[in-house]
Amino acid sequence: MTQDKSFIGQLAVGIQYSAALSALGQNASELKSALTQAENTLSARSDLIAGRSVWVGAYPHSLVSAVPESLHEEDSRNLRLALSALAQIETQIRAYTSPFSKQRLAVILGTSTSGIADNEAALKAHFQQQSQAQVPHQKQEMGSLAKALQKYLGWEGAAYTISTACSSGAKAMAAGQRLLNADLADAVLVGGVDTLCKLTLNGFDSLESLSGSICQPCGASRDGINIGEAAGLFLLSKEPAPVMLLSSGESMDAWHISAPHPQGKGAAEAMKKALDAAGLGADDIGYLNLHGTSTPQNDAMEVKAVQTVFSDCKVAISSTKHKTGHCLGAAGAIEAFICQQVLQDQTWLPLHHAGELDADLADQHYVLDSRLPQPIRYAMSNSFAFGGSNISLILGTVSP
Repeated sequence: MTQDKSFIGQLAVGIQYSAALSALGQNASELKSALTQAENTLSARSDLIAGRSVWVGAYPHSLVSAVPESLHEEDSRNLRLALSALAQIETQIRAYTSPFSKQRLAVILGTSTSGIADNEAALKAHFQQQSQAQVPHQKQEMGSLAKALQKYLGWEGAAYTISTACSSGAKAMAAGQRLLNADLADAVLVGGVDTLCKLTLNGFDSLESLSGSICQPCGASRDGINIGEAAGLFLLSKEPAPVMLLSSGESMDAWHISAPHPQGKGAAEAMKKALDAAGLGADDIGYLNLHGTSTPQNDAMEVKAVQTVFSDCKVAISSTKHKTGHCLGAAGAIEAFICQQVLQDQTWLPLHHAGELDADLADQHYVLDSRLPQPIRYAMSNSFAFGGSNISLILGTVSP
C-alpha cells in the first residue's frame, strides 16, 4: 500500500529513550538472547498460591535498594521496579527534557496491581484481628504510580495512571501520543509496570485460567496463562527517532466481563483502526506480536481476528508470553519494547514456542526461526483485556 508520509508524520511520535525489565532480563541484549533461544526464562514459585507451585515470569535481578523520602508513602515493589527501569534512562531523560517547561512534561503509566503485594501480609493480619496497625493505602492506589514518578522527576504537567487490566500499558502509550498531538505536552513518559502478587495469582486461579506448566500460546495442549511482572518505560516526543510510535487502534466490545468476543470482532476492529490511523495496509506489517495468552478462548479468537485483518498476507506472528509470562498492566509496554528492539536491530524476530500447535490455529506464519529473512519497517503489538478493552499499536521506522 502506498502510504501518505505527511499523514504519518502528523500523527507519529518519536521514542526517544526506553527501558524494560522483565523475566527476559534487564537490557536489550539479554532480551534478544532470551527471545531467540529455546531456554526457559520462567521460574517455579511455591509462595504465591497455597499448597502448590506455579510458573511465573519473575524479574530475576535486584531493584533499587531505597526510594527518596518524598516517596515513602508510595514505596512498594511496583514503584521500585519502575524506578529501576527509569534509572537506566534517567540521565538521558533529564538532559533531553531540561529545555522544556516543567508544566509541559507529562507522565502516563499503566498498572493493574500497583502496590497491592506490599500490603497483603498486613491486610491478612488485620482481617484475622492479629494486628491493630493501620494499612497504608497510598502505595496500592492505582493513581500513585504516575504521581510518584512525576514527583521523583520534578515535573508538573499531566500525570495519571491507566488501569484497564491487560491493555493498560499499551493504552498509556496511546494516551501519551494523543497528548503530544493535542499540543498539551512537549514530552511524555509512558509505559506500564506490574509486579507479582498473591491477589492476582489467586484471582486467575479461581477463574481456572492458570497453566499447569509453561504456557503454549496457540498450542494444542494450551491450558492457561503464566503471570509475569515487568516494567516498560518510554519517553515520547514529536521529534523524530529511529523508531516511532505511529498509531494505535482501540475498541471496546464489552462481550463478557472476562471472556473475549468469540469471533474476535473487537480485536479485529482495533487492528484495523491502527492500520487506518497509520495510513498502512495489512501487507505493510512485517511482524505482529500477538496478545497470545495461551487460554483456549483468547488464542482462538485472536487468530480469527488476524485472519480477518491480514487475510492472505504472510505476516510473521508470535506470542512472547511463554518467555515473559502475562505481565498484565505492563504487557503492552514490554511487548512494544520488544517490537522496538526488533525494528532497531533488523536481524531477529521473537520465537513462538516450539510445542505442537492447535491444528485449528496452525495455518499462520508463526516465528519458528528467529533469523529475520529481510528488513521490516512496521510492527504491530496487540493487547486485549477483560471486558473487551482492546488496543493495537503500530511502531515503525520512517525514513526522511
